[in-house]
Amino acid sequence: MTTSPVRHLTFDARDPLAIADFWSRLTGFPVDAESDDEEALVECVPGLLFIAVPEAKTAKNRLHLDLQPPTGTRDEYVDKAVALGATIAADHRKPDGTGWVTLRDPEGNEFCVERSAAERAG
Repeated sequence: MTTSPVRHLTFDARDPLAIADFWSRLTGFPVDAESDDEEALVECVPGLLFIAVPEAKTAKNRLHLDLQPPTGTRDEYVDKAVALGATIAADHRKPDGTGWVTLRDPEGNEFCVERSAAERAG
C-alpha cells in the first residue's frame, strides 16, 4: 500500500484552538493534545492544521474541503454545521435531491457538504 506524502492541510487562523474545536465537533476527529494558541491540529488523515496569523481572511479560498456525512443526510449535516457556527454561503441543492451546500466556518473558510453515501445509493 502506498502512503500519501500529504500530512496536513494547513489553514491560516486568527484563533487556532477555537477553529480546530469547530472542525473537531463537525467531523468527530479529536484535537491533538499538544495544540495551543499558535497551532492546533485536528487528528484525521490528512490532518487539519490551523496556524495563528495576525490578519483576517480577505479572499475566497483557493482550496476547500468537500465533506460527505459519515451518517445521516446532507441536510442533517448542514444543520449540524450551522448549529456549530457555520454559515451558508450558497445553496446548490436541487429539487431531485442532488446538489450540495457551500458553507463558511466561523473564520470564513469555505467548505461544501455533499450527499451521504446512503443518499447517493438510494
